[in-house]
Amino acid sequence: MKLDKARVVLTGASGGIGRAVAERLVRSGAALMLVGRSAARLSGQARELAASVGGSHVGESRIAWRLGDLTQPAVVDQLAESAARWDCNILVHGAGVPAFGSFGELDPERLRVLVETNLVAPMRLTQALLPHLREQPRAQVVCIGSAVGGIGVPGFAVYGATKFGLRGFAEALRRELADTRVRVQYLAPRSTQTPFNDERAASYLRATRTVVDPPERVAAALLKLIETEQPERYVGYPELLATRVNAFASGWLDGAFRRHRRSLLER
Repeated sequence: MKLDKARVVLTGASGGIGRAVAERLVRSGAALMLVGRSAARLSGQARELAASVGGSHVGESRIAWRLGDLTQPAVVDQLAESAARWDCNILVHGAGVPAFGSFGELDPERLRVLVETNLVAPMRLTQALLPHLREQPRAQVVCIGSAVGGIGVPGFAVYGATKFGLRGFAEALRRELADTRVRVQYLAPRSTQTPFNDERAASYLRATRTVVDPPERVAAALLKLIETEQPERYVGYPELLATRVNAFASGWLDGAFRRHRRSLLER
């Protein structure tokens, strides 16, 4: 889709990747609805974006924001209704919560929150908004996943599982809607330099020599995905290759994670 025709609902808009994506979308001519949990952050972000493209004359029709906890079904329904009235034609699932560490140490409540936020919420919001999207001349649903959604990495067992699930959801729904005007896509960034990773996770990434990208690279990849309407896109060639190998012979990669296992035990 041409970006100047795009009316994008972006969840997780105030996060590290979300902010970079929002800036690139607005500069490219897209209309944008920011979605997050902090009214102060969202309103300030909307003002900054408006100022960057012409100031106060940019109104709700071009840059809007909505507050909401997407793990709450009633909030999801309200957001879908608001997004439909705003006439969105692209839904980008960027909201997510992290979890790093040994699986045995993960708090059960944190496990529940991860699954509900990273996997169930995108499914529910897509389902609620799908009738509207199917009525558009052209529409897209973009799921921002992760490289660990295609490669099981020690230390990210549950987070990775939610991204494996999100990737499977995007793939199956893409095929289900192939004869409609709705395109479903999946973007897989590798580790990104944002506050999403706490110091323990950042130390682990350094110890395992993991490449970390700036959020602007992820934003550029997302805009390219929207424009080309590709089914999926990976950020970083080694990660793409590893995902392909993992898909048909995952056991071959087990030995490649010795450094990760040792580093995890040292945290």
